[in-house]
Amino acid sequence: MTPVAAGRPGRPAACTREEALELARRRFLACERVDVQALARELGLARATMHRWFQTRELLLGEVLAELAEERLLAIRRETGGAGAQALLETLDRFNREIVATRGMRALLAQEQERALRILTSSAGVVQPRVVACIERLIEAEVQAGELVPPTPPDVLAYAITRLGEAFLYNDALAGIRGDTERLHQVEAALFGVPAQ
Repeated sequence: MTPVAAGRPGRPAACTREEALELARRRFLACERVDVQALARELGLARATMHRWFQTRELLLGEVLAELAEERLLAIRRETGGAGAQALLETLDRFNREIVATRGMRALLAQEQERALRILTSSAGVVQPRVVACIERLIEAEVQAGELVPPTPPDVLAYAITRLGEAFLYNDALAGIRGDTERLHQVEAALFGVPAQ
């Protein structure tokens, strides 16, 4: 049975919000422009439906990027194993290197730098708060397991890690540090009080 948008009269949507998000994600990872109208046409949706689900193209891209970041952070943490500060540092280092290597991210930053930075770094947006929350959960898990005594409260540490990542990975090209995962790794190691390996 075709899903119907909750509380909305009219014909049922041709697909779900999750399917629209998945198509946008595939476009992003393939280095293609995420165009809301093109997605709506391909999915057989009215533009009004896409607007109701995502409001703007920036919010749609934000959803895609936030979902990818959360998934990859959690997957990398599971793959990394270990415990404590060293395990978190390795998780973050692998995640940061993956961001830099993602062709879709490089394409987005090259083609729409100002918009991309707004989507990625705004505390009023979708991406930054969800990344901070995900990192905070990873830190809290280590604290609760008795494997970590953070140098500052987990929410503050998660925020600092996220903001540093934004600066080193895609924000400060003028300072010559965009994509500099090595220096970011060293700074994150200092935050955790462990040697960078």
